[in-house]
Amino acid sequence: MARIMAIDYGTKRCGIAVTDPLQTCAFGLDTVAPDKLISFLKAYTTTELVTHLVVGEPKQRDNTPSEIESKIATFLIKLKREFPTLDIVRYDERYTSKMAMQALIQSGAPKKVRQKKAVIDKLSATLILQGYLDQHQRI
Repeated sequence: MARIMAIDYGTKRCGIAVTDPLQTCAFGLDTVAPDKLISFLKAYTTTELVTHLVVGEPKQRDNTPSEIESKIATFLIKLKREFPTLDIVRYDERYTSKMAMQALIQSGAPKKVRQKKAVIDKLSATLILQGYLDQHQRI
């Protein structure tokens, strides 16, 4: 079976998560600079079958788009051009960074680990993907 991938898009780093082949759970894969993201995805999809790409949709509390949304929209245009057969979906990512930090604190991760933004970005992508899976469970 194919995997589902998620991206927590950022201006400095993009967190990436994938499912297991049975699409039952999400796990963090990597963090990549935004300008290297398309080439990373090309390399990954040559070795692994990916059917869906879940891209985080950052929103404000009042449900308006976050200021990074314009950069994500530009990225989505490139993504659709490079991967025309990939099903691209958006998923509300509100509070995933805060939830990622809380998860690290609760897990007892040392402060040095919690201060690494790449760890938080990868965990945020994992939370986005797991939220998507929970909402779209395949029975």
